[in-house]
Amino acid sequence: MGEEKPRTLLYAVRTTAGQERNVADLIVTKARSSKVDLKAVVAPETLRGYVFVEATSPHLVEEAISGVKHVRSRVPGLVDFSDVEKYLVSKSVIDEINTDDLVEIIGGPFKGMRARITRVDKMKKEVTLELLEATFTLPITVHVDYVKITEKARREETEGS
Repeated sequence: MGEEKPRTLLYAVRTTAGQERNVADLIVTKARSSKVDLKAVVAPETLRGYVFVEATSPHLVEEAISGVKHVRSRVPGLVDFSDVEKYLVSKSVIDEINTDDLVEIIGGPFKGMRARITRVDKMKKEVTLELLEATFTLPITVHVDYVKITEKARREETEGS
């Protein structure tokens, strides 16, 4: 028989909310300097308060997270890969966005402003929006990567009648 690779398992680590990325970086740095054999460390943007660590045993994870700032604890048990998979598959925002959704502009000259979507061009991956904070309504068109959905439009009223 050939040489068998050790099976890796996924573990969840609780962190301070908003510090997931820092914790992941600190865990990787500590693991490298201590020669702890971690396979992967994932900090999903959409899941607050958790970092996932892939390793061959829980004691390696404990060793890597001990003393790391903003780590709360290792969650007992294992994490099923299917639970983490949804955070790894990158979906385009253009598929999620609809007319009348409220968004925050996250790049460009209007960064930080809130707006309402008035038109979605899926082919060009652009959205036309009206700034909510503007004194007069001026439609602007930006690439979909420059917006983040803050509130979905309510669809019940239009579907019911």
